[in-house]
Amino acid sequence: MSPQSTSLAVLMASICFNPVEVVVREDVDLIEINRFYDEQGKHILDQLIYYDWSSERSRYQVRAWRLYKTPAQVPVYCWSSGCHIARWQDGQVLREVRATTVRHSWTQYDPELVERRYLPKQQRRDLQKRGPTGSGLRQPAAVGDQSTSSN
Repeated sequence: MSPQSTSLAVLMASICFNPVEVVVREDVDLIEINRFYDEQGKHILDQLIYYDWSSERSRYQVRAWRLYKTPAQVPVYCWSSGCHIARWQDGQVLREVRATTVRHSWTQYDPELVERRYLPKQQRRDLQKRGPTGSGLRQPAAVGDQSTSSN
């Protein structure tokens, strides 16, 4: 086997064993970074709550929430796209969420639980678990990437 053939074989093997991971990309209208405290002021948890605007109800409706586990979940403002972007490993999914607005809150109640009165958990849209190819999925790119999704 020639050196070129060996190099090509090694390259092909590395591609097969290291598949390119796709990013599940979604857009929401608002991301709330909530710090929840009990009645005595003791910190209980940090969570990110994702909202979509409801024109019918003239209010934000909770779409999903995630427990804060890594700084990558906190959206960063991207000047080139004019939105806030967070990209992190969410279970088995490499997720990217974009939002036009971000707010921070410190509460002694859980906003996600309160919102269940307005839109029960079973009726929420939630974030994609895994989408079919071509449906919000794309190759990883820089956070400032300006490509658009089909969502």
